[in-house]
Parts: sequence; C-alpha cells; structure tokens
Amino acid sequence: MHTALLVVIVLIILAGTYILATYNKLVTLKNRVKEAWSDIEVQMKRRYDLIPNLVETVKGYAAHEKNTLDAVIKARNAAISATGDISSKAQAENALSGTLKSLFALSENYPNLKANQNFLELQRELTDTENKIQASRRFYNSNVLSLNTKLDMFPSNAIGRAFEFTKQEFFKLDESEQEARKPVKVSF
Repeated sequence: MHTALLVVIVLIILAGTYILATYNKLVTLKNRVKEAWSDIEVQMKRRYDLIPNLVETVKGYAAHEKNTLDAVIKARNAAISATGDISSKAQAENALSGTLKSLFALSENYPNLKANQNFLELQRELTDTENKIQASRRFYNSNVLSLNTKLDMFPSNAIGRAFEFTKQEFFKLDESEQEARKPVKVSF
C-alpha cells in the first residue's frame, strides 16, 4: 500500500510539472508574439513619420498631382487609425504600400524630383523601413507559427484551452505582392 501511494504521488508531481512547464512555454510563446508585433508597430510608426516629409517634398515638384498626394495621406491616416484584428491592420498597411508605389512611380515623370537629395534620402529611408517591416513580419509570423503549433499539439492543446490561450493571426502579404513573387512562365 505504501508503494502504491508513493507511485501516485510521483505521478501527480510529474503531471503537475508537465502542466507547469507547458503553461510556462505557452506564456513564453505568447509574449514572443507580442514582442514581435511590437517590432512591426515600431517600424510602421517610423514609416508613418517619414510619409509627410516625402509628400511635402513631392508637393514642391508636382503640386498638381494632388490626387496621388491625397491618396497617400489618406492611406497613411487609415493605417494609423486601423484597429481590430491583424488582418484589418494588414489590409490598411497593404493599401498604404500601394499608394506609396504610385507616389514613387509618379517621381519618374519629374526628373528634378528624382534628382532632389531630400527626396532620394527619404526614398532610401522608406525603402530601408519597408525592408525592416518585412523582416519584423517574418519574425512575427514565425512566433505565431510556434504558438499556434503548440496550441494544436496534444496534450498542450488541452492545457492551452484550460488556461484560455488562443491562436494568433498571421500578418499576411498583399495578394499582388504574392503574385509578383511567383515564378515567371517562359514559353517558346
């Protein structure tokens, strides 16, 4: 009887240790996702701060391109104020990226603008920021994948449900960007 009680106590301790370790792992993964999202937000704020300077520089050379400039500012403001789930934020960010592309395409029509040192520096900084956003997004999505995988696996999924951990959304690429990355068909 004494041995059976000892076995039960050891099993309870092992189960408790496993539950505690799994809970701590889920907390770590959840916090990594939050940290990764924070990195994305820092880079997006940097981009938001650069856009008004870029628009003002373009306005000096192409003031009659008001529709394009207004679209960029409107998309920036929509991205800043986007709330809710990750997909809503991603949609606003993708719209902003699209308007910025049109702004840079507009610069092709204005040689003086393309030669402007301030414009070139802002364009370089914005490109650098876009690259950092992409890297931050990959880091975020990697952490989301780790958390979601742990929440899908048995028995950690039962522990996750018991402590109300939830799966997180991926920060997805715009469909047009995904299309641009597909291999080109070559036919002869």
